[in-house]
Amino acid sequence: MRLPALVALLLFAGAAPAAAHHPGDRLDEVMAEKEPAFEPTDSRRMPPLALIGADGATIHLSGLADQIVVLSFRPDGCGAPCTDQQTLLQEVREAVNVTPMRDMVQFLTVGGDAASDPDEEAGNWRSVNLADETLEAATGAFAALSARGADAPMVHVIGRGGRHAGIFHGAEFRRINLVLYINGLTNAPPPEPGLLDRLFRAFR
Repeated sequence: MRLPALVALLLFAGAAPAAAHHPGDRLDEVMAEKEPAFEPTDSRRMPPLALIGADGATIHLSGLADQIVVLSFRPDGCGAPCTDQQTLLQEVREAVNVTPMRDMVQFLTVGGDAASDPDEEAGNWRSVNLADETLEAATGAFAALSARGADAPMVHVIGRGGRHAGIFHGAEFRRINLVLYINGLTNAPPPEPGLLDRLFRAFR
């Protein structure tokens, strides 16, 4: 096991009691109290997003509804803030991937230069591009889900069933807090589809 992965494992093991007593329905509230960079959103409606993977296949977020999706954007010109955030996200993924959560979480980075996957065997990170809109437009549409109006790049965390659960802003958040938030979402049952969701499904 690589040293960073071992450190991540020890880090997560030290947090095991907190994960074992995850706050359930109060997850967003507890994380907002614990992590200043976290913003709860709790939205069932997200901007449409069609993505293209490195293999040319189209990826829709609806096709990942049975997983937790950690979505980030890397627009041109973002520079150090996005680079720092992507480095932090890779550390988060290392911590996730030494736990049983590995197969339940998908990390997606939209735009920017395609980076090599440092943990390719895990298969839960993709560098993707947009199929039918500009990166700036997509970044702005998702940023509009935030009430803070901050300029820092955002990490959008989408729970099972397609609920936009929350945003981690910038690259100053503690990685263990994002790991614990993901853990809380994996323990939460997927939301029941609402009336509009059932109607849309019926007319597909």
